[in-house]
Parts: sequence; structure tokens; C-alpha cells
Amino acid sequence: MQLCLHIGGDKDSLSYPVADGTETVTWSLGFTGRETYNRSTLALGDVAITVYIHESLTPEQALARLIDYYRAWCVNKPGGLS
Repeated sequence: MQLCLHIGGDKDSLSYPVADGTETVTWSLGFTGRETYNRSTLALGDVAITVYIHESLTPEQALARLIDYYRAWCVNKPGGLS
């Protein structure tokens, strides 16, 4: 099992353990609902990480969220952009 970042849905920006090689995970949402996340890989050169993207998002939308969150983190970290 490894911790994997979840993008979108109720688990947005949280890491949860997922069994290696699992293509789809379904998490409970409240008492009666369920959310499905699909496995995807983010890669840059020789480095890759596994993420799980909410079924309502396209890969492009998930990447846009990551970029927006990173920008917000940079602005709001101690010391800001300086």
C-alpha cells in the first residue's frame, strides 16, 4: 500500500492508502453516497507519481487544480512571494 494524492471530490488534496496497482477506488460519501477516483500518473522526465482523479474531472482539469493550489500555497506561505 502507498499513500496517493486524490484530486477533486470530497477527498480533494488528501492522501489515502491505496493498494499497489489499483485502477479505481471508491470511497463512501456520507451515509449513502459514493465517490469514484481513477488512477492516473503524473510524470516529469524520469520521475512519476500516482494520483487518483475524481471521475468528474478530466486530466486537464486535475492539472489545472494542482497548478492553482500550488500558486495559492506560494502566495500564502510565510514570507509570501518575496
